[in-house]
Amino acid sequence: MIRKLTIMVLLIIAFGAQRAAAQTCSLTVSNLDFGTYTGTLINSNAIGTVTCNGSWNIPMYTGTGAGATETTRYMTGPNGAELSYRLFTNASHTTNWGNTSGNEVTGSGNATVTVYGQLAASQVVPPGTYVDTMTTATTTFQVTAVITATCTMSATALSFGNYVGAIIDKTSAITVTCTNLTPFSIGLSVGNGAGSTVTTRKMTGPSAATLSYSMFRDTGRTLNWGNTAGTDTLQATATGSAVQYTVYGRIPAGQFPRPGAYTDTIIATTTY
Repeated sequence: MIRKLTIMVLLIIAFGAQRAAAQTCSLTVSNLDFGTYTGTLINSNAIGTVTCNGSWNIPMYTGTGAGATETTRYMTGPNGAELSYRLFTNASHTTNWGNTSGNEVTGSGNATVTVYGQLAASQVVPPGTYVDTMTTATTTFQVTAVITATCTMSATALSFGNYVGAIIDKTSAITVTCTNLTPFSIGLSVGNGAGSTVTTRKMTGPSAATLSYSMFRDTGRTLNWGNTAGTDTLQATATGSAVQYTVYGRIPAGQFPRPGAYTDTIIATTTY
């Protein structure tokens, strides 16, 4: 499933002191949409139209993000996390657009101006909604972004080999890749064996005979692995990379079902 991170910049500019009392000026600017953010640098533009009968200057202020400056602005998201972005006056993204002398955009009469936006690369932020409110001399505008969590998962088979009545301990692996800093849990279903529970699962063999086994989250095989969130599932926070989690399986001793091959199917579910 593909989801987009969308960053929208709405600009409503209050014109500066260069405007004479008799002047009438207005500005409209299209949305600035960075699209989907995957950790790489993104450049995107917005087009503004100035209608004015005299000279004008357009300032860009720092916004409300903690630590924001004229050169690095921040949107604020879950638990105070921040996503940085920049605004420039030129297509090469070398001249910052700020609110001090020399950093404002100036001109006269009717004109078209371009806001050159840039979303910095390699930012590690959790999923959620990010918002910044910037203030000009007489008005405000918002910058917003949404980062949507996503996860993928794969698993290997848990193969116990030959059982002769003694304890067998084996492992398998579940690999999960989620959006960086996404909290998630992994649950394992009961399985298909008749009478199975999450603490005692059953493989089925010849003539519907069953062989009991268990699955755990720890090497000591004391923490059962079930499918009740907050009780017996594995809890983790994503790193943005593939991470492997071990399933610790055990067949207890003292079982003597009829000979043959025994199998079960477990469904692993990632919740985020």
